[in-house]
Amino acid sequence: MRAIVYDSPRSFDVREVPTPEPASGEIRVSVIQSGLCGTDLHLHEGQFMASFPFTPGHEVVGRVDALGPGVTGFFEGELVTVNPNSACGVCSYCRMGRFLYCSNFTGIGSSRPGAFAEYLVAPSSQVFSVEGMHPDVAVFTEPTACVAHGMDTLRPAPGSTALVIGLGPTGMMLAQFLAASGALTVTVADAVNFKVERALSLGLHDGIAMDRDDLVASLARLMEMSDGEGYDIVVDATGVAAVVEGCVSLVRNGGTVLVYGVADENDRVSLSPYEIFRREITIKGSFAEIDGFPRAIRALRTGRVRTEGLITHRYSIDRYQEALETLRTDRTAHKIVVHP
Repeated sequence: MRAIVYDSPRSFDVREVPTPEPASGEIRVSVIQSGLCGTDLHLHEGQFMASFPFTPGHEVVGRVDALGPGVTGFFEGELVTVNPNSACGVCSYCRMGRFLYCSNFTGIGSSRPGAFAEYLVAPSSQVFSVEGMHPDVAVFTEPTACVAHGMDTLRPAPGSTALVIGLGPTGMMLAQFLAASGALTVTVADAVNFKVERALSLGLHDGIAMDRDDLVASLARLMEMSDGEGYDIVVDATGVAAVVEGCVSLVRNGGTVLVYGVADENDRVSLSPYEIFRREITIKGSFAEIDGFPRAIRALRTGRVRTEGLITHRYSIDRYQEALETLRTDRTAHKIVVHP
């Protein structure tokens, strides 16, 4: 089969590799498409637990192609998605039931062969049926599961005011989850105007297009939109260090800042410990997910999270370099999917 294979950071090609055979308890999936996200840019640079050589691709939808010995509950041709993340089950964190913090955490598309390939093999326990869903909806299952974990981390109180900065696909879905979970208002911001307009069309409260060249002015506008009080919840979904710093100035006393975007591993922020202490600000992180797929599929099936119009670009794996450049530089891009 054909697959994208990285041998080292920033060094990959499309090559013929053996088609994987499902072992006992495994399922082989014929890939229809897989989403490209900001994490893949970090993996391209050798970050985010990249283990070389590897094939990226962790937001997959495809059809069951073959069942390994002992697999039940699936049929060939069934539309499925795959949770890329798994825990060892035996380390100290796993034994406490805190599987996302597993010392031996592994991920399809980072430390195990991923979905930018014609076929993918995964344990049946990580495969979920999305039969009856459109593949353009089902491909959002993994990012929606990450959003579900983000909501577990936030636990917003009913009547909260929220601000989400960064309206990539996951930022857009997180804003919808907040609105559906009792937030009184959800304000959104992004440097790209069409993303703000799209968010507002989904029923979110208010939003602005931020000025990339004048972050201070944009932060001041967002503060004004809160009547000068700030927000109970401020979410950074950009992964930009300067924005993370700005989030602290926008949160109300006693409020919570959620660092949700994936920053470069070498980035640093400057914060005032006294401000955090005096204002009793909580700063939380939200990393990936490990058990959110059932809730994500329900949210997508019921329309609680809407994805129509989010896919803007499609590429074959032969054009993967172009897909990466589009994600990195093209402001017209929202969700990019890769087809084998």
